[in-house]
Amino acid sequence: MRRLAAVLLLGAIAAPASAQITVTGGKTDLANAVVAAKVASPPEGRLVLLGEGGLEIPAQVVAPSLLDAEGKEKDLVFVVPKLPAGKELKLELAGRDRKLRSPKFQFKETNDGIDLEYDTKPVLRYVNAPHDEKHHYKTFKVFHHVFDPVKGDTLLTNGAHEVPDGKLFLHHRGLFYGWNKVTYGDKINVDIWHGKDAFQQHEKTLATEEGEVVGRQRTLISWNGKDGKPFAEETREVTAYKMPARTPATVVDFTSVLVPRAGTIKLDGDPQHAGFHFRATTEVAKSTAKDTYFLRPDGKDKPGSTRNWPAQKEHVNLPWNAMSIVVGGKRYTVVYLDHPENPKEARFSERDYGRFGNYFATDVTPEKPLKVRYRVWIQEGEMTVDECANLSAGFVTPPAAK
Repeated sequence: MRRLAAVLLLGAIAAPASAQITVTGGKTDLANAVVAAKVASPPEGRLVLLGEGGLEIPAQVVAPSLLDAEGKEKDLVFVVPKLPAGKELKLELAGRDRKLRSPKFQFKETNDGIDLEYDTKPVLRYVNAPHDEKHHYKTFKVFHHVFDPVKGDTLLTNGAHEVPDGKLFLHHRGLFYGWNKVTYGDKINVDIWHGKDAFQQHEKTLATEEGEVVGRQRTLISWNGKDGKPFAEETREVTAYKMPARTPATVVDFTSVLVPRAGTIKLDGDPQHAGFHFRATTEVAKSTAKDTYFLRPDGKDKPGSTRNWPAQKEHVNLPWNAMSIVVGGKRYTVVYLDHPENPKEARFSERDYGRFGNYFATDVTPEKPLKVRYRVWIQEGEMTVDECANLSAGFVTPPAAK
């Protein structure tokens, strides 16, 4: 199985002392490139990579990611601030003084779910309340909230609500994943997107990673049908990476493996109600939708202008799409990065009230589970086409290495 794109495979590192890593740029200049080097004998303790000019890059040893090939080796993960095309970056692996305090990712249980914090600042919130028939609308969907990347005091995403509101589209929540046309068993049809005769439920946490570079949570989620019993199980892994201090951004990898309990599951729908999506807080729908604009590979559009398949038949298989919204008087840009290995045709959807993403139609069997990977970049302020294209290149095309 191929590694998650933008992850770099290097030769095994036998020992942390005097181990050298050489990262080589490809055809495109990269910034803030996530790199993972396989380590045969994982070094212990806090680690740093040292380069010329006083360059120091924090590093962290973690277990392989969900879509990695299984093995005994672990990953040394770090973020390279700049990687010019064709240039070599030589780094020396060293240990850090364990007594010195350093901020890191940590998970914290709250009344609303499980928060991922960095230096006590909320980054993500996994909303995983058990499904409750009496409060079905509020508990039928598992999702992740996203906080602002600078102070962590502003919630950028829409949450769970007790009752529907047709004008505010409250079934769309945070970073979320599902389909409105699901067929399983003896032609049983359910809508797990709107929660009609179906629901998702967190079953258990499978693994977590905490450290200076990576915060990762892997969970088991059941997809349940009309009888309240699971017809599929999803292993979902959400990973946040710490960017360099001068780049205040939240970077999230969303990976998932969906396996039917038996037989074939047919997933279908439409661009507005299926796939993987981001949904902004209802403040955008109520107050600032007129300020929302989209940035695409072919340029920046005017506020209020959206594209949706099939009205725009060319709005498919985009490597990336970006949405700029205003929350709490500040502008934020959310970049949605698709991966070429995800099923296609990927049909994109945009709404000025702050929701966007894509979907595809596919069949899923126990022998052929559905495997997907996405990356979402969230930052304060505006971005350019070139910056978004750079993020896509860093996600899809791994740097070369010796």
